[in-house]
Amino acid sequence: MEASEAVLATNRQYYEAFEARDLDAMSDVWERSDRALCTHPGWATLEGWGAVASSFFALFQNGQQIQFVLTRQRATVAGDTAWVSLDENLLGDQGGVTVATINIFVASADPRRWRLICHHGSVVQVSSHPISQ
Repeated sequence: MEASEAVLATNRQYYEAFEARDLDAMSDVWERSDRALCTHPGWATLEGWGAVASSFFALFQNGQQIQFVLTRQRATVAGDTAWVSLDENLLGDQGGVTVATINIFVASADPRRWRLICHHGSVVQVSSHPISQ
């Protein structure tokens, strides 16, 4: 498997764990270290695996079902670092929203295994911005 395919596979595992509200599966995707960073839409940036894991625990407890429809996915690999830019189109009990996202991965000891080290999501506001997408 090419590195970009492996990164996209790990990226899919992240969203599968989120949809399943499975903290064990989510823990398996992330690098569990002080380097972990996570910015959920509307939240301050969380630093360190403990804070990141706690945020997912809280999110998974609220009982809201969320489905992710991922679009505009693009993986880039540069040595032992990779990132995926994408749009998360969230469908849930409260309606839908699009979140522009960057997920950053680092290679683990197993070169075919990537770990998420940074997730940043920002809600996309519908506007008539002059810059085309």
